[in-house]
Amino acid sequence: MNESSTHDKPAVPRIVILISGSGSNMVAIADAVKNENMEAEVAAVICNRPEAAGLQKARDRDLPVVVLDHKAFTSREDFDRALMAQIDEFAPDLVVLAGFMRILTADFVAHYHGRMLNIHPSLLPKYQGLNTHQRALDDGESEHGVTVHFVTEELDGGPNVIQAVIAVNDDDDANSLQQRVQLQEHVIYPIAVKWFVEGRLSMIGNHARLDGNVIPATGLQLTS
Repeated sequence: MNESSTHDKPAVPRIVILISGSGSNMVAIADAVKNENMEAEVAAVICNRPEAAGLQKARDRDLPVVVLDHKAFTSREDFDRALMAQIDEFAPDLVVLAGFMRILTADFVAHYHGRMLNIHPSLLPKYQGLNTHQRALDDGESEHGVTVHFVTEELDGGPNVIQAVIAVNDDDDANSLQQRVQLQEHVIYPIAVKWFVEGRLSMIGNHARLDGNVIPATGLQLTS
């Protein structure tokens, strides 16, 4: 009998999280892993901004941290190639974009096809891009929210996995709406990541599937 086989633990799914700023969603996911709500390992946190506040939060949680400053590269393609090489050193099962403020090249997206998630502060397909909260207010929306989706070449256009829906209050401004949406981000992103690392969530063709069933185009919706 191979003695080591009786003691080695099965490998758990590995996650690499990419951040650019405060890292609040990274914290939500890392804390879910640490609290044993999720059988996974955060293999690394990679950041493209050396001054990002999220770096210290990752270090405080004893997570491996890599800083890869996009300003050190002459082109988006060169940066993405270097980022891809850095990510692959950690052999992740899942790449999580958690406030990673970069538009990714087609080659990068294709390399992680079906194993890269993003979170976007709107009820996609509404309000792709920036300034989503003010745009929702300007349009008089009664509901707003946040979406976790698979990443494809189309910006904010991959199949939706899960959405959190909140009511827009009469006294909301962009800041208050952002704060309430962010609270929901920290709820639904760990849920989606957990589904993936448990083998329940996948992308087949241009559809997200949970337990083999096609998820509706809106994503599964939580209403608060």
